[in-house]
Amino acid sequence: MVAGAAGRNLGLVIALLVLCVVGLVTAGDRFGSLDNAMTILRLASVTGVVAVGMTFVICGGGIDLSVGAIVALSSVWATTLATQAMAADFHWIVMVFTALVVGAACGLVNGILIAYGKVAPFIATLAMLAAARGLAEIIAQRKTQIVRERGFIDFFGGSVLGIPVLVIMFAVVAVIGWVLLNRTTFGRRTLAIGGNPEAARLAGIRVQRHTAYLYVLIGVACGIAAVMLMARTTTGTSTHGNLLELDTIAAVVIGGTLLSGGRGTIVGTVFGVLIFTTLSNVFTLNNVDTSTQAVAKGAIIIAAVLLQQRVAARHRESAKA
Repeated sequence: MVAGAAGRNLGLVIALLVLCVVGLVTAGDRFGSLDNAMTILRLASVTGVVAVGMTFVICGGGIDLSVGAIVALSSVWATTLATQAMAADFHWIVMVFTALVVGAACGLVNGILIAYGKVAPFIATLAMLAAARGLAEIIAQRKTQIVRERGFIDFFGGSVLGIPVLVIMFAVVAVIGWVLLNRTTFGRRTLAIGGNPEAARLAGIRVQRHTAYLYVLIGVACGIAAVMLMARTTTGTSTHGNLLELDTIAAVVIGGTLLSGGRGTIVGTVFGVLIFTTLSNVFTLNNVDTSTQAVAKGAIIIAAVLLQQRVAARHRESAKA
């Protein structure tokens, strides 16, 4: 198992290096500059935080199509005049707390519907996608809300030893996610539920409650991502997180997490995010239109899923032998 995981991660590293070579060849110093590297990492950080949460949900046998809408709703709610007035009177941490609570609440609704209401994850999160995006538009009145709290912007828009705070946040979330998945009972239960929910239930795992926890976890990740987007753009808007679900699911799948659940890797997810962000950066520097980028991403997702199916089939054959 370790050798297999190491092999997958090595393949991802090679793919990332190949992309970097292509970027250097096609875009030269525009790609190879330190500023561009920091740009890639800043862009990857938002997607990466949500992708870590998505890894847990998919490992547990679920899926979440509402992450982009939850990010938008969290950012809008955290930047309303009322919230920013409270932040001005007390501290900008109010805005952070609001984003996290909104994200967690949306995740809890998803979790209850899926775990206790027996609604299929695809349907429940699709409904949340529509509802959260619509509510964000109603609250913001389809307008962009400007972040006026200077302390918030200075803190999250700053850097430590030349490393942007947003990148540090992504690294911290990834490390916590790795420890949670690989070194705790929570992670083992998540993989057990994704592998065989009935066997997990017979083993004494409270499957419904744990499933709800997974969706709350990804909701919190969306809240963190909303804070990061608010800092990066100094706005809260209902258009934040558009198609974020595509990028996060793609990164998780490319990283080696099985869509059927039961197996996942945070390290692979991080590399998947970096690969996708670097690919988009190379496309942008070479003036490739967004439609072509979307087609390329779709093709990569299909290729990753087909590869997963082949690997899973080999594992089944080995187990039978």
